[in-house]
Amino acid sequence: MNAVESRPADELALEALFQGVHATRMRDLPLNNPQLRVEALGFRDWQGARVGALVTPWSVLLTILPGPGGADGGGVRRLSVGCTQVWRFPSGEYEFHGHEAEGLGHYQQCSLFSPALEFESHEAARIAALAALDALLAVPPPPEPRKVSRRGLLLGG
Repeated sequence: MNAVESRPADELALEALFQGVHATRMRDLPLNNPQLRVEALGFRDWQGARVGALVTPWSVLLTILPGPGGADGGGVRRLSVGCTQVWRFPSGEYEFHGHEAEGLGHYQQCSLFSPALEFESHEAARIAALAALDALLAVPPPPEPRKVSRRGLLLGG
């Protein structure tokens, strides 16, 4: 089994969808970075959904796919075009836009870079996408306890 065959079907469908978009609607547009290609990466299960990143020649996006539960897996709501869902991650709350496509179903995305012209290589875009994904899911450290003297406690300081 090669690496492509071992990847989940939803990641392959996401890549195929955006490769098709690149070959048709986005082809030859000046906002495409010729150094970038379509790649879904870093997907992991998170609270019943699948969260990862998508690099395309025109953007880098965080992407949420329904989890194993299918249509409503992980609370990934089917949203009308233009509608959003706020997701709470360990690093904070983020707004994701709803999409739907034949062959993939519904999914949600949050733009990190659009257009993605600042990347000198595909590898640089991959590194940025994975770093953003790691930061999204990172649990912030607990706050340092404040030391208060007896005087401060009595005087409210």
